[in-house]
Amino acid sequence: MKMKLQKILSRFLKLHPKEIDLSLDRIKLLCEKLGNPQDKIKAVSVVGTNGKQSTINALFSILKEANIKCNVYTSPHIQRINERFVFNNQELEDEKLANLFEEVESINDNQKITFFEILSSCFFYKAAQYSENINLIEAGLFHRYDATNILKKNLASIVTSISKDHLDWLPKNEQTIEKIVFEKTSLLLNSNIIVSKQSSINTTECIKKTISNNSSKKLFFNEDFSYSNGENGFFYYEDKFGGLKLPSPNILGQFQLENISTAIATLRLLNIDIKDNDIKNGIKKIESIARLQEIKSGKLKELIKNNQLIIDGSHNEDGARVLNEYLQTLDCNKHVIVGMMANKDHEKYISYFKDISSLTTIDIPGQSNSISGKDLKEKFRSIPNVQYKKSIKQAIESIPLQKSDLVIITGSLYLAGEVLNLN
Repeated sequence: MKMKLQKILSRFLKLHPKEIDLSLDRIKLLCEKLGNPQDKIKAVSVVGTNGKQSTINALFSILKEANIKCNVYTSPHIQRINERFVFNNQELEDEKLANLFEEVESINDNQKITFFEILSSCFFYKAAQYSENINLIEAGLFHRYDATNILKKNLASIVTSISKDHLDWLPKNEQTIEKIVFEKTSLLLNSNIIVSKQSSINTTECIKKTISNNSSKKLFFNEDFSYSNGENGFFYYEDKFGGLKLPSPNILGQFQLENISTAIATLRLLNIDIKDNDIKNGIKKIESIARLQEIKSGKLKELIKNNQLIIDGSHNEDGARVLNEYLQTLDCNKHVIVGMMANKDHEKYISYFKDISSLTTIDIPGQSNSISGKDLKEKFRSIPNVQYKKSIKQAIESIPLQKSDLVIITGSLYLAGEVLNLN
């Protein structure tokens, strides 16, 4: 069945000469043939640069705790394509996913359409079968011309942290935060807009300006909802509905409290039957892949015995910033293994890493759009203790680990998926 799925996906990739071609015409045409399934669902749309998947993970966990069924659409997948297709709280199994793909492929009838567009059409088509479920939908590139942006109405739009990424899709003179904010927020639907903590006041003001004519009810982090760190494993959340004393979540990193707070603000605003206990229990059961994920067992973990191994898919400057805020809280030696895609700002990304004991660059296997580890090492040559190793295994084995040292593998979600598969 895996082979069958691979063959279908290979055919999908050949339906358009470009991987990405920003336009809504093709997906609208296909969805019309499918009976406009996107008009039959209840959705929360999540746009932004960083924190989209983490926010969706928090929403999903709390909704499950409240016995509310969800469909979830995210991208990219980390290990298997099934991750992108969650219906009734479950990943679609191989056979059902292959059947869904083949049905939509047949209806598309070889018309030109990009890979992401046909996958999005497949999700909408299946999601319409569960019209009572809440759909958690992650926007792809930018949003204005993104395949997920064909909904006519939704329950809410969440705007997570926006920063510079995917700049190669913008003309040189438009590679600004203002332009990125415009692309991500200028066409948000009129319903509810919840804006997460941003990396600067300037970005928040820019979002406010761009959505000023949108008639949605708007909530902004620190103005309408906020959190503060407590002691003894608790933190405090507050909005107009009152305060909540909450247990620390089961996932690492201060930034996760920001994403969780945004999820809570959204669910309380929507006034669906979510009780305080659902929130308290939900945030202790969040499933998070490749976001400060600690690897506790497996083949790669065995290589470093009792030392801590973490993988993190951050790949842009804001991701590097929040990752390093977390690393700064740890009192140990940190050894960083990094592999990246070619279109990223590599020097800017690595500039956030302070006080690291070693840096090893590697190749990302099977990714033609990645930068080679050798070229990456050359870009990082000003950093002390930088070395290149061909594989993840060689990189781990080359680090002279002492007791309580930490190994973190980062720079790309594709690399994170490779690590999980190897492990």
